[in-house]
Amino acid sequence: MSYYGFPQYVSVAEKRAKAMKAIDKLKKKNKDIEPVIIEGRTLAKTWWGKAWNQNLESYADYSNRISRGRSYVRNNAVLDLKISKGIVMAMVQGSGAKPYTVKIQIDTLSNQKWAQVTELCNHRIDSLEQLIEGRFPKELEVLFTEKKYGLFPTPKGIHFTCNCPDWAIMCKHVAAVLYGIGARLDANPMLFFELRDIDGQELVKKSMERKLENMLMNAGKKSMREIAAEDVLDIFGL
Repeated sequence: MSYYGFPQYVSVAEKRAKAMKAIDKLKKKNKDIEPVIIEGRTLAKTWWGKAWNQNLESYADYSNRISRGRSYVRNNAVLDLKISKGIVMAMVQGSGAKPYTVKIQIDTLSNQKWAQVTELCNHRIDSLEQLIEGRFPKELEVLFTEKKYGLFPTPKGIHFTCNCPDWAIMCKHVAAVLYGIGARLDANPMLFFELRDIDGQELVKKSMERKLENMLMNAGKKSMREIAAEDVLDIFGL
């Protein structure tokens, strides 16, 4: 029921209760659903989750629209969210009884841009653990988030649909899922590389190869090209 044309007020507690009820209902039909549960007020806590959200918010095209999804994702309205190569599929609980289906397609990183990133990383990453935890030099943070050469998608590379009746270019359900992706990256940063269709281990390997190359050159020994690949892995304990 609404008053004077305005929708009836629904408290945060009621919204959360409705979302949890919807999650329980979906789990009875499909035990594989993966809801986005936000603990506290912070939407993202790790480097990858924060960087994802900050990238979206940095674009004028998104800065005003994406804020519509914050309350939705905070209220656990993203009932299911799955990430695969270039695609995010999700269900979001709206004001109605039936959740809406959201599909987000993200252009995978081009081979040319990936080659540029790996080249510029040089020997600055020492391990996959370091990459996942976001523990790398400040210049790499700048490189990864740089709009032209970085790893994160631009609005032109993000395409989405939602079966809700909202005719807005970006409805609040899509916005909630975009923030939900950031929460997913908090839990598993490797999903970022799957989404962008790039190999995080390759980034580390090439960085280590260049580091060893520099070490050998400085020591006046034979170059990396003369050392077998398996020997390189042995040197770094992989």
